[in-house]
Amino acid sequence: MLLTKFKEGVLEVLFPKVCTVCGLKLSTNENFVCTVCLKDKFEEAYRGGKQASSDILLPEGISLQHALWNFDKGGHLQELLHQLKYNRLIGVGEDVGRQLGKSLLGNPLFVNGIKNKKALLLPVPLHKKKRRMRGYNQAFHIAKGVAEVTNLHIVRQETVIRTKNTSTQTGFSLEKRRKNISGAFQVQNPEAIEDAVCIVIDDVFTTGATTFELASKLKKAGCKEIMIATVAQA
Repeated sequence: MLLTKFKEGVLEVLFPKVCTVCGLKLSTNENFVCTVCLKDKFEEAYRGGKQASSDILLPEGISLQHALWNFDKGGHLQELLHQLKYNRLIGVGEDVGRQLGKSLLGNPLFVNGIKNKKALLLPVPLHKKKRRMRGYNQAFHIAKGVAEVTNLHIVRQETVIRTKNTSTQTGFSLEKRRKNISGAFQVQNPEAIEDAVCIVIDDVFTTGATTFELASKLKKAGCKEIMIATVAQA
């Protein structure tokens, strides 16, 4: 036990844990992103009283679109989400997920929308080939952080699957995004989401093509209401 603690102390001195964003040393109660960066580094997207934090008109059946921060192309947030998505820093997902959860609890439309209802978190599914290659679904780890703060349950992975291995949509027009994502999702266990408020969780909300396509499938499968919650909006 003493030897283990000694080794941990030496490693802490030689290789201290630092914030993924600012590079400063983390305190013992911080994980991957420091409290200061989570609070002040990025521009907040949520505007009080708005049904959508973006300027996009929401389709029928979607009662809320809530983003935590505005995307900063070429900036710290883009790099942070890149680290989460491609470099296996899944702890970053849980850190920003907890911050997203706190932001949601500060939104009266969210709080009132789930009150006394069956409410579930649904991370946007990855196709099995992409998940196998990456090793994880970043949206799931964001949802884990949200769940920790809101005490909501995450839908089981097999409930909704991605049946179409779509190519990246970066640079696509809205019409091309819609065609690319059309028919990409399938609800395998509709009983799990029937009459529920489903909060779809993802990293970035851009045009809404992906989350709107998923929402349409959830609605047809019996989901009562859909909300969209993301770390960023572009």
